[in-house]
Amino acid sequence: MDFALVMPAEAMLVCHCNFITENEIEATIVAMLDEDPWQLIVPAKVYHAMAKRGRCCGCFPNVVETIIRVTEEYHRNADSHDAEIVTYLDRVRGLREKFGSKFLERRYKGHRAA
Repeated sequence: MDFALVMPAEAMLVCHCNFITENEIEATIVAMLDEDPWQLIVPAKVYHAMAKRGRCCGCFPNVVETIIRVTEEYHRNADSHDAEIVTYLDRVRGLREKFGSKFLERRYKGHRAA
């Protein structure tokens, strides 16, 4: 099967285990934020909403970055107060630094190609 025929060129593949694109993840996050704009979204909740499950979980750090980016954009477009946005996202970034800063795609930072 030719990969270029299956997925459009502009779609970025985030999870190769489940064949999930960045656009699908972003749409799921926005749908979750529409339900509750201040909920804490984590990769497992995103995958559950998509009826998928993390397999190797190497994509989770990239999903966290996507969650933060999409959440910031969502709240900026929703005219939320900047103080609320900063407080919420600082909590998320703090959790990322506490639990996930040593590894990215299950590799130490010094051993990444990119």
